[in-house]
Amino acid sequence: MPYWSVLYLGLGGLLLGGAWSMRTQKAPRWAIAIVLVLAAMAIAAAMLTLE
Repeated sequence: MPYWSVLYLGLGGLLLGGAWSMRTQKAPRWAIAIVLVLAAMAIAAAMLTLE
């Protein structure tokens, strides 16, 4: 597994955790949605870069 796949998965996990934290702090829904979209993109990039 290339190292950037691991980095993308880690980034996706951090973003998912950040979105959950924002949800518990009652952040605006649009801000949570942006972070979730970024997390999904990072996880998708990790899956696409797997060999």
